[in-house]
Parts: sequence; structure tokens; C-alpha cells
Amino acid sequence: MSVSRFGVSLEENLLKALDAFVKENKYPNRSQAIRALIEKSLVEKKWQCNNVVAGAIIIVYDHHKRDITAKSNDIQHDYHDVILSVQHFHLSHNICLEIIAIKGIANRLTELSDKILAIKGVSHGKMVMSRAE
Repeated sequence: MSVSRFGVSLEENLLKALDAFVKENKYPNRSQAIRALIEKSLVEKKWQCNNVVAGAIIIVYDHHKRDITAKSNDIQHDYHDVILSVQHFHLSHNICLEIIAIKGIANRLTELSDKILAIKGVSHGKMVMSRAE
């Protein structure tokens, strides 16, 4: 893929914020950081347009807490058409991590994620999506 060069003018505070972003995320240069930010913006726009996207829902929970696994499984069965796979890891005797690989229309995946993350007892969770095409 060819690369085009162009100039960008930024206020001093935005340039400092960009440089901090580059450093925090260990990008090799500003161009890579700007490229990543643009890509992120395009992916998020696809979510809003309800295009087909793919991603993962990641949750951490204490499996001894009441009914978390059963509730999660019930929700997942309602969304079987967009779930590609589920991986379950034991981080300790009590704490589990699940990664639910997903692909489908963005609003349906967001709906699934919202339901999974709202289960009482999920201590941490996040959904990440990227374009699928």
C-alpha cells in the first residue's frame, strides 16, 4: 500500500497530547499514532452504522458468586448466531476469565455485551470490536 504525506497543523496543547499518546502507547512515531486514531474512529463509525464487525467480550468474575455462569450461558444461547467461540480460563481457584469471540451486526453485538457485562458479580468486562471486512 502506498503512503501519502501531508502536513498537519495543531495547537500546542494538542501536539503535547499527541506526543504523550505516542509515548504512552509506545508508537514509533506520530504518524503511527495518528493512523491508529483514524482507524479507531472509522471502526467506531462502523459500529454506529451497524455494519458487520468482529471482536471479543472479555469478562472476569468469581465463579463462586451466585449463578454467574448460568446467567452468562443463558444470554449466550440467546445470541448463538453471533458467538464464534468462548474460551474459559482459571486465573486462580475462584477467579475466571472468559473471552467470547463475536461477529455480526454492531448493534446486536453491543446488545449482547451490555447484557453480559450487566450480570451481577462480573468484576470487570470490556468489549472490543474491529471491522470484519
